[in-house]
Amino acid sequence: MSASPAAAPTETEDPNGFLAQVDRMFDAAARQTDHPVGVLRQIRACDNVVRFEFPIKRDDGQIEVIRAYRAEHSHHKKPTKGGIRYAPSVNVDEVMALSALMSYKCAIVDVPFGGAKGGVCIDAREYSTAELERITRRYAFELIRKNYIGSGIDVPAPDYGTGQREMAWIMDTYNQMTEDDLNALACVTGKPVGQGGVRGRSEATGRGVYYGIREACRFEEDMRRLGMEPGLKDKAIVVQGLGNVGYHAARILQDEGEATIVGVAEIEGAVYNPDGFDLHDLVQHREETGSVLDFPDAENIASSQKALELPCDVLIPAALEGVITTENADDIQASIVAEAANGPVTASADRTLSNRGVLVIPDVYLNAGGVTVSYFEWLRNLSHVRHGRMSRRFEERNAERILRAVDELTEEKFDEDLMERLVERVGFGASEEDLVNSGLEDTMAFAYEEIRVIRTEKGTDMRTAAFISAINKIATSYEQMGFFP
Repeated sequence: MSASPAAAPTETEDPNGFLAQVDRMFDAAARQTDHPVGVLRQIRACDNVVRFEFPIKRDDGQIEVIRAYRAEHSHHKKPTKGGIRYAPSVNVDEVMALSALMSYKCAIVDVPFGGAKGGVCIDAREYSTAELERITRRYAFELIRKNYIGSGIDVPAPDYGTGQREMAWIMDTYNQMTEDDLNALACVTGKPVGQGGVRGRSEATGRGVYYGIREACRFEEDMRRLGMEPGLKDKAIVVQGLGNVGYHAARILQDEGEATIVGVAEIEGAVYNPDGFDLHDLVQHREETGSVLDFPDAENIASSQKALELPCDVLIPAALEGVITTENADDIQASIVAEAANGPVTASADRTLSNRGVLVIPDVYLNAGGVTVSYFEWLRNLSHVRHGRMSRRFEERNAERILRAVDELTEEKFDEDLMERLVERVGFGASEEDLVNSGLEDTMAFAYEEIRVIRTEKGTDMRTAAFISAINKIATSYEQMGFFP
């Protein structure tokens, strides 16, 4: 068993900061591996971080100086990959921590990227569309000038405060400033479908959360230990955060998994009904009133934070990091905590939950759906062929031939109307979105089983097992590269 890499120089001045939390989780897993201390220190280290400031002109003519960051945590695989977030709280500690999580996340789900993360210190709500475009394009300009973006270098994606629109601006700026005409589309992912994006990307992280929770609920032994029946059907779900990730996770859990949404928390407060309510009705209510509060089918809860303590089977913190700490970990009533956000459970709170027998599905695995589908988009951009384009018609014709062959072999022939209905229901080829969702489902299911095997072998929790999986895979990559001659 190897020594801990904790003796390596610290990369953050805040011992309680986000990066320190991630490093503590890494160290706990590293102690259960056989890799040399030097290798572990290299895996944990953040390779590159850049901080820069640039001026932009506001609509009223005022000049404002914007601070921004980009961190590339690991180059064991190229390119590096990670989102760009717009938030006033963005700092170097945060982008380094998130880039580290991206490295481990990609390794766990076998996506061949190193981890990266970027951030711009603004509240996007305080800027006009024209101002956001100027900020985004200037940020992209700085990344290009510093060689921090490119299809084989570093590939950004959306994160908190950004979306398809910002990715399209970045891609357009990259096109204007570089001569990488052939693979320019692959310089960024999360783009609009008409501009090189892939169908299914916008809901990918939430759908990945759904697949991960579904896998966790599939194992009878684990569910019996928690006092629950296997399967998702009728499981009581509480979701904190109705952003892109939380909304899609809750929607798919309800519509496809037949789970019951009993609580939803947002910034303005929370609503709860132990018998459940329809998520679509709640979303419509919020669109009409601007708040989840006063929803007719549920009771109000003034504090979004208190919603984390509601009784439920599965709690999904899908908003901010550090919302479950030692101060409220003992009050969590959920049997499963599914980390849809990055770092919602602190390292010390994670130990408390595990000691209480709560199954924590870690963020480093559970929200890997976004980067997985970003990988599919990146591959599509490099191949210049839409997923399914070459095979869909063949699959449809082949399915129809099989149906007609069965018809010929049966004593009682299908009537023509029945045959046409069967062809319509069965004889279709997979669309791009079908293929993307299928690939995501397989990725999340395979990764969960890998983590669960490590958990069983090591007698540890799911988070530590996930980090062990990441460490082993990254260490293997370094060995194959001859990184330590």
